[in-house]
Amino acid sequence: MGPVPTAIVFAGGDPPTSTAIRDLPAPAVVLAADSGLDHAHALGIAVDVVVGDLDSVDPDVLDAARRAGAMVERHPAAKDATDLELALLAAHDRGAAEVLVVGGHGGRLDHFLANALLLAAPVFADLRIRARIGDAEITVVRDHAELSAAPGALCSLLPVGGPAEGVRTEGLRFPLARETLFPGSTRGVSNEFVTATATVTLERGVLLAVLPEPRKDS
Repeated sequence: MGPVPTAIVFAGGDPPTSTAIRDLPAPAVVLAADSGLDHAHALGIAVDVVVGDLDSVDPDVLDAARRAGAMVERHPAAKDATDLELALLAAHDRGAAEVLVVGGHGGRLDHFLANALLLAAPVFADLRIRARIGDAEITVVRDHAELSAAPGALCSLLPVGGPAEGVRTEGLRFPLARETLFPGSTRGVSNEFVTATATVTLERGVLLAVLPEPRKDS
């Protein structure tokens, strides 16, 4: 089996932290959601596709990206989706199987929460999505996920869109054995790695596995 097509999506908001940009995978395609292009440009990373209403990106950076061959998908300001959602849809349309979102922290709380929940949307059920937001890392878990962190690092499991059923964990201090986590409950908050790798599986539903602290060498 060949490598899985991976997309990196640079989101807007505050610039990515050094933690967020460490050890980025080799992507098949790089996309930017509006001012996410500014962040990619500052890192010297070429962007293949720019998506959004383009109300916050630096016009000079946008022109430079266009001259370098980037495809620009401009949407009206009165749109029905955030720029990040449009970028994820563009990654999906281009055949990505895995997506890493970089950035997207800072700014409005409602915008941040909407984009965090967006990662678990049913329309992206066939994607494996991770996000590095500030110093935190989020992994969407629909069936099975392997997480890596130094022993002692925190991990919270948050159900989205309904109960997460049959949740099992290995490598965390407080194990779950085919348990149900309900939205609004804090049952899955502040677990802790006891080994460098932990696994999370579930039988039904969706979880956001959140590692809230800066990553350390495991």
